[in-house]
Parts: sequence; C-alpha cells; structure tokens
Amino acid sequence: MIVEQRTYVLHTGVKLSEYLDAYENIGLPVQKPVLGGFLGYFVTEFGTQNELNHFWAYSDLEDRRSRRARLAENERWQECLSIIRPMIMTMSNKIMYPTSFSPIRSLPVAGNDPDTAFAHN
Repeated sequence: MIVEQRTYVLHTGVKLSEYLDAYENIGLPVQKPVLGGFLGYFVTEFGTQNELNHFWAYSDLEDRRSRRARLAENERWQECLSIIRPMIMTMSNKIMYPTSFSPIRSLPVAGNDPDTAFAHN
C-alpha cells in the first residue's frame, strides 16, 4: 500500500470556503468512487496559511496511475478543476510507504489498536 499526500496552497485573497464548497460538492463526489482510498482532507490552523492537505491510499503506484487517468477523463472532475485550479498557487505531492508498525498498512484501512486514532470516536 502507498499513501499519497497532496498539498495545495491557495492564493492570498481566495476564500477558503469557496474552494472547499466547490471541492466538497463537485470534486469529491467524483473522486471518491474513482480513486477509492480517501483518508482525509485537512486545512491548516498554524504554519502555512491557506494550505490544504489531502491523503489517498492506493494498492501501489500502478493502481494510483490507472485511477488518476480515469479521473482525468471524467467531465465532472474537469468542471471542478476549472473552478478550483485558478484558486491554487502551489501544488505538491508525496508518495509514502507505511512502516511495519504503522496502524495504516493495508487496504481497506481499519484499525483496532486502542492507542491509535482509529479506536477513538
């Protein structure tokens, strides 16, 4: 399994709420069934302002490549991109592999370790 961390920094002056509204209501409903493995979407409180981080799990790099290719062909996703891309100043991504002791090591993501976030409600 791999985890992709995608980090976007929005332009100063962009309303975070407008980006999140477009993404949540147009983009995410398309991405979730195509990409699968949605782990979470986060905004920053401290550090870089207007920064968004989202995390996606894939079986391997080929799984990621094929799913992202299918996503790129989706008209609704292209509609979302036409709205959100102008709001984004920088984009970066990382591909991460879990350690042997990570609570997230395989798909589907599940956990029963009482000392992890998965066990807390």
